[in-house]
Parts: sequence; C-alpha cells; structure tokens
Amino acid sequence: MDKPNTVSREEWIKARKELMDKEKELTRHRDQVSEARRALPWVVVTEDYVFQTTGGEKTLADLFDGKSQLIVQHFMFGPNWEEGCPSCSFLADGYDGINAHLNARDTNLVAVSIGPVDKLQQYKKRMGWSFNWYSSTGTSFNHDYNVSFALDDIEAGNAQYNYQKLERQMEELPGTSIFYKDEKGVIYHTFSVYSRGLDPLSTVYQFLDLTPKGRDEKYLPHPMSWIRRHDVYED
Repeated sequence: MDKPNTVSREEWIKARKELMDKEKELTRHRDQVSEARRALPWVVVTEDYVFQTTGGEKTLADLFDGKSQLIVQHFMFGPNWEEGCPSCSFLADGYDGINAHLNARDTNLVAVSIGPVDKLQQYKKRMGWSFNWYSSTGTSFNHDYNVSFALDDIEAGNAQYNYQKLERQMEELPGTSIFYKDEKGVIYHTFSVYSRGLDPLSTVYQFLDLTPKGRDEKYLPHPMSWIRRHDVYED
C-alpha cells in the first residue's frame, strides 16, 4: 500500500465531508435503481418444479413457507461435487441467519443447488449454516434460470449467463432469483442477478470496501482467488 497522505484533523473532516457528498449521490442513485428494479415487468412461472429435501419433496410454492416473496440463492454445487463452491460459501456466510429479519418483511430465503440433497446437507453441517437448502436435481430449474449449463450448449453458443452468451466452459455459476406468489397462488419471477451484480450481497466485501486496503485484489490471478471456505483458512 502506498504511503498515506497525512493531514490535520480539520483537513480530514473537510475531505471526509466532500466524500460524503459523493456517497449521498451514490445512495440516491441506488434508490433510483432499486425503484426501477421494482418496476420491472413480471413473468408467470408455469413449470411445476419439485425440489428434493431431507423431509421429502417440496414444490416451488412450498419454498415460500407462507410468505409472498421468495429469494433463491443459486448455490454452485454440481451433481458430482463433494464440496460447495468457495465463492458461494463466502456469500452464504453473509446471509446465513438473516431469515428471521426477512420473514418479518414477508420474505423467505432458501438456497438451491443441482447437487444431491444428502451432499448439500453434509456440507451445510460442516459449514454450520442454518438456512434451508434444497436440491433441484431432476428438474430444469437451474437451467431455466441460467446457472447450470450443458457443455454441448456452451460449445454451440446456446448457453446464456448474465443475459449474454456464455463464453467460459463452466457448468455451474452463481446467481440470485426473486419470486412473488399472489393470494391466488400464482407464482411470478420478478428478478434475477448474476456475476458482479451479486457484489452488494457480500457482507465481507462491503466491510473491506471501508478499509484503507480495500479488497486488495489487484495483483491476484483473479479477484476472488484469495477466498477459502471459512474452516480452511490458515492461521
């Protein structure tokens, strides 16, 4: 890190207030974007998705758990994987334990992966998480919401991720999808976000952005290459 520019407390306060003006501008812009997001049109979900759980099968409607809004975290855990994706685990550490607050606002959050439910539960126990995690194996859910891909589709140029052609040879990628269920039980897909759009959902990154070194990823092979599952960091 470069040597810091040191000033008096008075000069620091002046500079901090100037930055705060930019922060307020960003907050206002974020509020406008959030309003535009809520104004997006909705799509009726017509597919009868059935998810595998430790207690049997659940429909997409069941995942709402009595709420009208559902957040689905598309967690990367492939059919033959023994562990969940480190980056998805990094994100999950930030949303584990928040469902009590979401439930108070008529919203439920779950994780969904294409991997088998027994492996999901083993990994969940290892990580110490409490959120509900369901398997979409045997359904088209992951493919329909563009987080799981067949290599043939990638090679043929038919795979889409983050609303554009997927160029990388990756069969699993992360995302978040939002659903709404009305009083008649009709389910709507209202929003999905992928790639860097998931950035604001990372608690760790939001805290690091406040520090002098920030994310400190500039000289790494790729931005998230430092991330480990929380139980394997070296002392």
